Amino acid sequence: MEAYGITDRGKVRRQNQDAFWISCDKSPAILAVCDGMGGAKAGNVASDLAIKVFRCEAVRRLAEEPGADIGDILRDAVVSANTAVYELSRSNDSMSGMGTTFVAAIARDNELTVINVGDSRAYLISGGEIRQITRDHSLVEDMVERGDITREQSRNHPNKNYITRAVGTMATVVSDVFIETAGPGDTVLLASDGLTNIVFDEEIRDAVLGEDDVRRSCERLMELALSRGAPDNVTVAALRI
Repeated sequence: MEAYGITDRGKVRRQNQDAFWISCDKSPAILAVCDGMGGAKAGNVASDLAIKVFRCEAVRRLAEEPGADIGDILRDAVVSANTAVYELSRSNDSMSGMGTTFVAAIARDNELTVINVGDSRAYLISGGEIRQITRDHSLVEDMVERGDITREQSRNHPNKNYITRAVGTMATVVSDVFIETAGPGDTVLLASDGLTNIVFDEEIRDAVLGEDDVRRSCERLMELALSRGAPDNVTVAALRI
């Protein structure tokens, strides 16, 4: 397995409030991406803290409970991250209301387990096709599912950045867990909305399939986002199984 991640503040934002983490030196491989929010001083704190707490909890549980359900480990680790971010926001007025999206994936044997909160996404590129694993927790996604707007209209909707779930904004958090089968040659890719708002799924697929190594795929996607003005922070993390 090989993995790579890259992040950039983009062409407009003064600060990068995204964060990511990758571990693929040993099985299982883990990757996570966060997109912080809550003001100039707080968004990056929320994303960094969520990643740190998630990493510690997930690594500890995987080591101590090798037979435990991966989905349960992910849920518990996200709950711990939520508690840490929420309590810090409550104790510091300058960080009040901060939070972060969260998406993570664990690959073990042929099983891929994904968790998400918010609108950072996970994709699976397999058999020459791309499929979004996660469902955005956002206002526009709800509107699309109700039939109020089309998928194409959602890309430019004025409320496209309004998310309905986040880590750290409330005392409790609800996450979604997905179980997929993934084998040799398949790629799981995580991204913040700074990428997916301006790069189409088919372009993500082509970048993954068109490069021999996952690092170059991520760099190609970053180059594409920056060439289109990158109005938001951009983060991509990918694992080729």
